[in-house]
Amino acid sequence: MSNGQDLKKRVENFKGKLNLNKLKKEIEALEAESGKPGFWQDHQAASAKMQKLASFQKEVEEVENLNRLLKEGKEDELEKKLDQLEVKTYLSGKYDRADAILSIHAGQGGVEAMDWAEMLERMYLKYFDKRSWQYEIVDLTPGEEAGIKSVTMKVAGAFVYGYLKHEAGTHRLVRQSPFNADHLRQTSFALIEVLPVLEKIKVKLRDDDVEMQTFRSSGPGGQYVNKVATAVRLKHKSTGLVVTCQSQRHQEQNRKTAMQILQSKLWEKEEKKREEEKQKLKGGRKKAAWGTQIRSYVLHPYKMVKDLRSGYETANAEAVLDGDLDGLVEAEVRSMV
Repeated sequence: MSNGQDLKKRVENFKGKLNLNKLKKEIEALEAESGKPGFWQDHQAASAKMQKLASFQKEVEEVENLNRLLKEGKEDELEKKLDQLEVKTYLSGKYDRADAILSIHAGQGGVEAMDWAEMLERMYLKYFDKRSWQYEIVDLTPGEEAGIKSVTMKVAGAFVYGYLKHEAGTHRLVRQSPFNADHLRQTSFALIEVLPVLEKIKVKLRDDDVEMQTFRSSGPGGQYVNKVATAVRLKHKSTGLVVTCQSQRHQEQNRKTAMQILQSKLWEKEEKKREEEKQKLKGGRKKAAWGTQIRSYVLHPYKMVKDLRSGYETANAEAVLDGDLDGLVEAEVRSMV
């Protein structure tokens, strides 16, 4: 088979796996919804839906571009584009198209680990920007001296959960410490958790199942949020799960976001009960310490980032920490099929 025939077959295979007809129907449904009166009353929800619409439209444009390149006989360019796009065909899980909730928790290592958690936050935010994903910092707890203890982000776009779910686990950093005069070699850990945003309620909750507390926000949002108790903390009484949201100016918006995250956490808890042995959706909550890492970032005595599951590695650690995660993420997606 000639290269041109092979590429044509790959294009048709990609279109079939992407389910173009279903994608176009979803675009039509979102376009119809966006034209209804009152669509923008909930600005946050409307923005997320418009972001999803733009992502779906971009996917259709990408397929049309493949057809154009095939017709024009631009085989080298077509092959390069196919290599980039075919990774989406590996994302066939039930929630792979969903938005995601990504949390970073500092592990063992004190101030070093908190600084590492903040470095990871910066890395992921830059990665989201590179992919044109919309994101919102829902909750953030700063460290006492430097860095952060934890941060929770809501991320919106096409296939966000599918791309991010394998980032869950312990991330290990080896470097010369910037926090002591001798610049000793230091190992730090941080834990990443990833959950899908569930559009339809999967776990029913009654009002008396959840205890709600309000407090003054310490996060972003300007002076307004610090003057009144807009931040919300929800506690699920029977499981003890606690979720905090302080990103919005209004208490009700924070309550809705916190409830959405709580629903996802409860769903995950039920999934783990049913499929304890697989640990596929989140990678499992393990202690962020020695022996549990999924990826190592070494900055001293040499530079290397290596994923311990796919085996993918790169010596360009600075680029990775600046958000160049495509190679690592795509290698992991492919290796899990």
